[in-house]
Amino acid sequence: MTKLTISSGVNHRVPKDLRNVLEKDSDLLELWNGLTPLARNEWICWLTIYKKDETRAKHLKRLPTDVKKGHKRPCCWPGCPHRRPNAAKWFSKKK
Repeated sequence: MTKLTISSGVNHRVPKDLRNVLEKDSDLLELWNGLTPLARNEWICWLTIYKKDETRAKHLKRLPTDVKKGHKRPCCWPGCPHRRPNAAKWFSKKK
């Protein structure tokens, strides 16, 4: 059995729930690995930054569809605040 290669982002690693989705869909995995490291980083951050589990679940469901449609990055996303400090203004501070 061959080991699957799942590429990460620049600042972020692929979380377990996304890894499970990618492992189950070879077409999606090929597209994912074809994205740039910065693009993968944006998708991972977009998936993991939200506080509510419901939002994360919606994003996890939407990500495969958007990537298969050819989206390189999440739509209407100001960017990863962990990589781009000027994007941090769009996210509330944790208390």
